[in-house]
Amino acid sequence: MLWLAIVLFFALAISMLRGGHLVNLGDIELKAWWLLFLAFGLQAGTRLLPAEPWSETAGLVMILGSFVLLMALVILNRSSPGMWLAGLGVLMNFTVIALNGGMPVLAGAAEVASGFTVAEPDLSGTYKHVLLEEGSSLTFLADVVPLRLVGIGEVISLGDIFLALGLGVFLEHELRRPRRWFRRGASAQAGSATRPPSE
Repeated sequence: MLWLAIVLFFALAISMLRGGHLVNLGDIELKAWWLLFLAFGLQAGTRLLPAEPWSETAGLVMILGSFVLLMALVILNRSSPGMWLAGLGVLMNFTVIALNGGMPVLAGAAEVASGFTVAEPDLSGTYKHVLLEEGSSLTFLADVVPLRLVGIGEVISLGDIFLALGLGVFLEHELRRPRRWFRRGASAQAGSATRPPSE
């Protein structure tokens, strides 16, 4: 989330410098936007799974399902600038998680991001991440990039980078669109210029 917040902040700043309008935030056009909240809900819901043998499989299915929903959202909005970048990032993360049973996390990167010396990252209670090991697949797509800012750290993947950049491009474009003075569907009374002359 730290990386995404940084990218969106810079996208907002760049948009303002290029003549964007904050009022456009209320008019962002995103088809099936509710899929985004459903996807995040699935990931958050994994924390509610009981400590049962089937929970690990269920948690992984919920995580992968959330990425499927995100991909559907991207496809529905594919004509919007930046969406193909975001979609590529979602596909990268989905692929590496599916092949490894979770997103592999590099222990050394987690140590740098945390700011402390740790033997290995604590991944207990999560169904999204696993420890990156010698036999892990597509390790270049794993969480291997440490990020730390103002005491907050996280480890991100190449997919996270593409996803955030795509959303940043989308946000910057939406804020620089011409201001819409009348919302779609709003009705207005015809002016005197459109009325027939009085008899």
